[in-house]
Amino acid sequence: MGVWLVLLFALLTCTNLSKSDPSDEACLTHLSQSLKDPANLLQNWTRSNFASPCSGFTSYLPGATCNNGRIYKLSLTSLSLQGSLSPYLANCTNLQSLDLSSNQITGPIPADLQSLVNLAVLNLSSNRLEGEIPPQLAMCAYLNVIDLHDNFLSGQIPQQLGLLVRLSAFDVSNNKLSGPIPASLGNRSGNLPRFNATSFEGNKDLYGYPLPPMKAKGLSVLAIVGIGLGSGFASLVLSFTGVCIWLKVTEQKMALEEGKISSLMPDY
Repeated sequence: MGVWLVLLFALLTCTNLSKSDPSDEACLTHLSQSLKDPANLLQNWTRSNFASPCSGFTSYLPGATCNNGRIYKLSLTSLSLQGSLSPYLANCTNLQSLDLSSNQITGPIPADLQSLVNLAVLNLSSNRLEGEIPPQLAMCAYLNVIDLHDNFLSGQIPQQLGLLVRLSAFDVSNNKLSGPIPASLGNRSGNLPRFNATSFEGNKDLYGYPLPPMKAKGLSVLAIVGIGLGSGFASLVLSFTGVCIWLKVTEQKMALEEGKISSLMPDY
């Protein structure tokens, strides 16, 4: 009897481990639809495998890693993938690592990623992503790594990201970001890991510590002062010259007037 119970328990366990999670299925299906695979490197990414992507710790999808029948890691790097990021990525609620770096993915970073409450690693670097960094990423409290370098992201760095106390690696270099670097990221206090200038460089209009002071655009202050002094001196010379000419002309007119008066007076 005991042996049968053990076998029944093992059977039920295996069945549960291989059972598909509908959230993971929606996540993978929509991600596949939003991405283009011109090199045809994701041949096994089919609907049938989306319905049952895992068997315990075994994954049937290239780039996907399973844990207890759920997708907990997606690593699709350097595959020349195109297209955009699906908001349905948020359905992979067990996801702990998302690495889609070194592809040609365009469009914005979905704010829906805030639902990935277990996410520890987010690497979307070396793509063509546009738009602003969603402040909602601060809802992913377990984030250790945010790597967004070499994209076309714009706007300011959200201050909320400084609330991620577990954040140990942060890189937004070589984008189109602007405005001040939040002190909660650029000048962290206490035992929180600190990020140096390489995490922020390559953003033309981004400023603040730890970046070096911005160079003055156009003419320097000294040049402006010099031009001002030079202009003042030139004006003074011109004014002085004008006064001298006026005095000379006035003197000549007075001399002519005196000569006229003298010629009209009778001789005695």
